[in-house]
Amino acid sequence: MDWTWFHRFGSPPHLYRIAGRLMPWFAWPTAILIALGLYGGLVLAPPDYQQGDGFRIIYVHAPSAWLSLMAYTTMALAAGAGLIWRMKVAHALAASCAPIGAWFTVAALGTGMLWGKPMWGTYWVWDPRLTSELVLLFLYLGYMGLRAAIEDPQRADRASAVLAIVGLVNVPIVHYSVEWWNSIHQAPSVMKFGKPTISWPMLTPLLIMFVGFTLLFAALVLVRVRGEILRRERQSRWVAEVVAS
Repeated sequence: MDWTWFHRFGSPPHLYRIAGRLMPWFAWPTAILIALGLYGGLVLAPPDYQQGDGFRIIYVHAPSAWLSLMAYTTMALAAGAGLIWRMKVAHALAASCAPIGAWFTVAALGTGMLWGKPMWGTYWVWDPRLTSELVLLFLYLGYMGLRAAIEDPQRADRASAVLAIVGLVNVPIVHYSVEWWNSIHQAPSVMKFGKPTISWPMLTPLLIMFVGFTLLFAALVLVRVRGEILRRERQSRWVAEVVAS
């Protein structure tokens, strides 16, 4: 098997160029899908028979929660690849995922609190899903803080990678917390085996938002990884040529 592609992916200038070419292909579909999803969810979808129009926050909350987990998984896998194969670009990818994932987690927690106030009568309860999602935010902040606290880039990469991999155990806890423990959080209605329990007029915009948010994550990662590569390789000749051009 030819592994040339794998070694090329490990080249900072190659990944920098590829990320630059791919960005528009993610950015434009992201804008279109999110606009369609928001219009479908906020305008076309009928009110929920129990929650009324308050359910519409799901069109931001659910995709944000999904991306908070996806971003952390991507970060941990990239960090693991960096540890195993000593790939600088893998550590750069992991470092690029962290702030994006943290903001998705903040969005998930914030929109969940806004939904919780009218539905539960309070902004916050120490529910297993909410608590494990808050732990996820602390893992993101801990990862970024650890990187910033260590001056040597290689030591920072290794230490933060270990933290990211260890913290990966929290991802299934967040996902299955509603099923494993007595939770007041709404049970899964989309990501479940069998037929979804949400009607198609409500589900279709939500699925569009899931895809749009996933593409948004990819587009943001491509932007950040280019900046991270330039920061790491700022003394390299190829960076000087890029700046000069």
